[in-house]
Amino acid sequence: MNRLEGKVAIVTGSGVGMGKATAIMFAKEGAKVAVTCRTEKVGQAVADEINAAGGEAYYFPLDVSNEKNCADVVNAVVEKWGKLDILVNNAGITGVDKPTHELSEAELDQVLNIDLKGVFFMTKHAIPHMKNNGKGSIINFSSIYGLVGARELTAYHAAKGAVTCMTKQDAITYGPDHIRVNSVHPGTILTPLVQSLIDQDPEYEAKQLKLHPLGYLGQPDDVAYAVLFLASDEARFVTGAEIVIDGGYTAQ
Repeated sequence: MNRLEGKVAIVTGSGVGMGKATAIMFAKEGAKVAVTCRTEKVGQAVADEINAAGGEAYYFPLDVSNEKNCADVVNAVVEKWGKLDILVNNAGITGVDKPTHELSEAELDQVLNIDLKGVFFMTKHAIPHMKNNGKGSIINFSSIYGLVGARELTAYHAAKGAVTCMTKQDAITYGPDHIRVNSVHPGTILTPLVQSLIDQDPEYEAKQLKLHPLGYLGQPDDVAYAVLFLASDEARFVTGAEIVIDGGYTAQ
């Protein structure tokens, strides 16, 4: 308990799935949490759940593809709580499943604008506040598809691969400011999106289980625990790292 006591965190895309699990876990560990997503009803419900359980959270509407919105939210969080210690760049989409020669520019841009530029915008506007603190922790959600290839989701691979390398670049750039930047790389996690795929295709889960040597799919909390470690002072000497949470997928 209290691993994030006194810290202020922004978690993007925290209305559902891994972002929601992270926001709730952060609050349980003592952080003040800015819950952000595009859908007010969903985001407010998460903030209400945290507050009802004795934590402290506030919902901020956020479209990470809009730089002004990103800057405004970061500034509003600092105005509300006085500082910013932790940024979790979780918001993302998978986009259409097309190979390169069939992918349109608009389809590519849709994914890059959220999965890549969203990370860039939020980091850009968080860094000055973390510099003022004298330290900070940024955790970027990449994916196993930011490390290895597969026969699907070209645009998603491109975006997550870029996030992986951008994480290392920012870790080097802001290390002297004691700002740590790391990436997490989930495998198949039982989020509402994955559950909907299972519901639509009775063979989907069995196919995924074969790809994960542990023989079961991850839960959102499995990822949230890794993010919690990276956000906490326990990871004070960890930066530029790729934390893989994939049940052995990429070990094969």
